[in-house]
Formats: sequence, structure tokens, C-alpha cells
Amino acid sequence: MTTPDPENNGPVSGNQKRKMRSAARLYAVQALFQMEHSSQTVDAVCAEFLEHRFGAEVDDGVDMAEGDVDLFRKLLEDSVNWQARIDQMTDRALVAKWPIARIDPTLRALFRAAGAEMTQSDTPPRVVIMEYVDVAKAFYPDGKEAKFVNAVLDHMAHEAKPDGF
Repeated sequence: MTTPDPENNGPVSGNQKRKMRSAARLYAVQALFQMEHSSQTVDAVCAEFLEHRFGAEVDDGVDMAEGDVDLFRKLLEDSVNWQARIDQMTDRALVAKWPIARIDPTLRALFRAAGAEMTQSDTPPRVVIMEYVDVAKAFYPDGKEAKFVNAVLDHMAHEAKPDGF
């Protein structure tokens, strides 16, 4: 079955599907960050993102990307449902003096979304790592954090899916 293109209701190309999945990952990190800081429920944040962010036009005339709604919902739900397991896995990947509670909240949200995708989906570990390193670059353009994210996610992926390499 081919997913309809939200712009013209025609089929979505493979490249467009990849872009929508990448956008869903970025939105999931933003939503998890927002949930932590606002104490909103997963349902409330999910509804807000689907209504106001996916494909929305922002003030300066720039359109926000359409996202893969199913992936976005799954990432949020799995991040919340499996948070303790994901946080423990992240802690094992971090230096002992820097437990997950001490790292930047954006990175914490990123590790939770990536951990959810690593542990609860069939997405190959290398794809998860590459995608979330790109998300890190979007938030931290200087590249230092992207290298850190790459190292932590590599460790997490080897634990979550040792046969995936």
C-alpha cells in the first residue's frame, strides 16, 4: 500500500517517506523535551504537534516538514513506556560521572527517542544512529554534541541489538 502525499493525495516517493520519517524523529525529540519541561501528557503533546507543527507554516513563510505520524506516535509512546529501560541503557553508555539526569535535556530526549527506536522497532541500528546524529546536528550545529551522540548511541546499539552490526 502506498502512503498518500499530504500535498496532492498522490503516492509518496521513497525519498519523501525518508524525509517524513526524519521529520518525525526530530519532532519526537522536541515533543519529549516539551513533555519533560511542561509536565504535559504524551497524548496532549502528541495532539499539539500533530495539529500545530506537522506541515505548519511558521511566521516567516517557512513550512515545517510533514512528518510520519505513525512513527512519531510510536516513538513518543515507546519512549514513555520504556523510559526506565532506555535510561538505564543510556546510563551504561555514559561516563560514570555523567548519569542521564545530569545531561542536557535535549540530549536526554534524543537518547530516549533513539533508544525507543533501537529497542522497539526493526530499524537497523546504523540507521537509528545516523538519523539521530543528524537530529543532534540540527540542535547543535557546532558538531561537538553530534560526536558525543554518535558514541553514546553506538554503545546503546551494541547493547540493544548486538547482532545488528
